Amino acid sequence: MIRNTLVIDTTETNPWRNLALESFLLENTPADTCVLYLWQNRHTVVIGRNQNARKECRVAELEADDGFLARRLSGGGAVYHDMGNLNFTFLLPSSDYDLGLQTDVILRAVRSLGVDAQKSGRNDIETQGRKFSGNAFYKAGNNSYHHGTILIRVDHAAAQKYLSVPQDKIKSKGVDSVKSRIINLVECNPVITIDKMKAAMRASFDEAYKIKAGYLTLENAHEKLMLPDDVDIGKTIAAHYDVFSSEDWRYGKDPPFEWTVSNRFAWGGIEVRLLVKKNIIEDAAIFSDSMDVEFILALPKLLKGCAFNEAAVKARLQNTEASRDLIQLIFGGHDGYTKRI
Repeated sequence: MIRNTLVIDTTETNPWRNLALESFLLENTPADTCVLYLWQNRHTVVIGRNQNARKECRVAELEADDGFLARRLSGGGAVYHDMGNLNFTFLLPSSDYDLGLQTDVILRAVRSLGVDAQKSGRNDIETQGRKFSGNAFYKAGNNSYHHGTILIRVDHAAAQKYLSVPQDKIKSKGVDSVKSRIINLVECNPVITIDKMKAAMRASFDEAYKIKAGYLTLENAHEKLMLPDDVDIGKTIAAHYDVFSSEDWRYGKDPPFEWTVSNRFAWGGIEVRLLVKKNIIEDAAIFSDSMDVEFILALPKLLKGCAFNEAAVKARLQNTEASRDLIQLIFGGHDGYTKRI
């Protein structure tokens, strides 16, 4: 049961530092505590944990315009962040994780500013049939987080310039473009600002949890998070920053593979790349916007060293989620989505 709530609001706008702080908070949020982290990234494309950076983002254009490419820990798809967007993260013990309550904080906040908002599907929040908040989720150790965006005044033209959204994903949403799918909250109420949304989120957080939240800063984190005196907060966050800013993390593995198939299912889009020699899968790379991070991360390990035939692959994947979809994809083929190189 949550007995203590904290709010941390950073002025940092470097996405790698913000993700590093989020990772630090995930590791160090104590029992019975929920932390609401409010943050902004400047001129950034953030991709999901298992996505192919070069396919999801026009990286050369982004970096030529002094933008940032970032990869988060959670699954899901690529998003564009600028200073017209407010990010939020709820961090708490997994035993106290309550998606309905956490989502209610956002709904209460937005409705208090005169916008009629509704939850849509598993990870979107909408108004007027258009999305203004996308959400994603992650669990590590005993803690979990739920994070997402709130579009206040985001540059839609920039999002279209830098994001390479697959057409099959657009069609799966029943729209003809990304622009027609999303909405800025200022289109509903022109007086909404980032500061007003922050204040509404803090008030809604207090109301939903029925606790007056304390303020968390890096200066009081030892006390508020009940950290041992020997924990060096700056050094720990710097170590996370080194990971999130590294090219290995941001770009990931994208070597040439001889055999590639892709498709979109109800649970997300997936691309399977295999290096097959003498009918053995020597290497595998899996890219996906599935919300289930661990499921996708496990697939390359399961496939490596497996004989490349339906029976053998089916045996390897039989205990995984969506095994039937994967077998159909790899050995059945899908016109319009499948290619072999």
